[in-house]
Amino acid sequence: MKKYFVSIIFLIFVFPSINFSQDQCSSKELLIRCDDIGMSHSVNLAVEKVIKTGIPFSASVMFVCPWYQEAVDILKDHPQVTVGIHLTLNAEWKNYRWGPVTGRSAVPSLVDSLGYFFPSRAAFEANHPKLNEIEKELRAQIERAVHSGLNIKYVDYHMGTAVDKPEYRAILEKLANEYHLGISRYFGEQDIPSMYSDPIESKADSLYKTLSNINSNQVNLLVCHIGIDNPELQAMTDLNPFGPKEMSKNRQAELNALISPKFLEAIKSNHIMLINYEQLISKVGLQNMKRPEEN
Repeated sequence: MKKYFVSIIFLIFVFPSINFSQDQCSSKELLIRCDDIGMSHSVNLAVEKVIKTGIPFSASVMFVCPWYQEAVDILKDHPQVTVGIHLTLNAEWKNYRWGPVTGRSAVPSLVDSLGYFFPSRAAFEANHPKLNEIEKELRAQIERAVHSGLNIKYVDYHMGTAVDKPEYRAILEKLANEYHLGISRYFGEQDIPSMYSDPIESKADSLYKTLSNINSNQVNLLVCHIGIDNPELQAMTDLNPFGPKEMSKNRQAELNALISPKFLEAIKSNHIMLINYEQLISKVGLQNMKRPEEN
């Protein structure tokens, strides 16, 4: 109980005193991107908790999912959160599937016999997706996003499927240019180790260790998958064998690490400046986007 009250006091008095984005003496920049927002109610509840800390971060919304409208309502009143589109061509959860915004008949090469996206990139490829249908669906997702009332700034890609082949990436680049959107990882960001594969009990310590070794003179990108360990998320099972077991507990652990007072202490003690994609795009410029060499 004593530890609980100490944490509350820290949240109230220390969080407001930390200047997250104006430390001009720091050359260590960290961009936090929380993926899969709008996937479920429990994920939306988690992003609310991150918002309440006041830290600048970026939220990638899955506009194909049933809960995206709740995510829109949550995010629209919080300008410190830069919103992007988590372009989606897969639906990987058993008993919780989604399909294309355009409808199954418009993009038949992208869906299974029930009209749902395939759970993996391999299954997606095995169905011989047509390029014109990929463009049609990604465009529909962008259209839904930009007309949602949110200030959309960038796109990225769920499970990497939308950039899995050069011809897919070319479609994404074409659409981003058309809609004047940034593309995650096109501004020189360098991925730092995420918590995704770390054991549940050591995710927080792993994050704080990573922050103590963060690189200077570059934008360090931390991709997170957050959620609330509740019955809704506990009922979701990844159809892919490479997904972490006890997914809900893994996502809760990532959330706990981000909203812990220790995270803010690590940011401050390591002289790290938190930024979001709106700030990065403003600094670098859309015209200076560059395809990552490793892809």
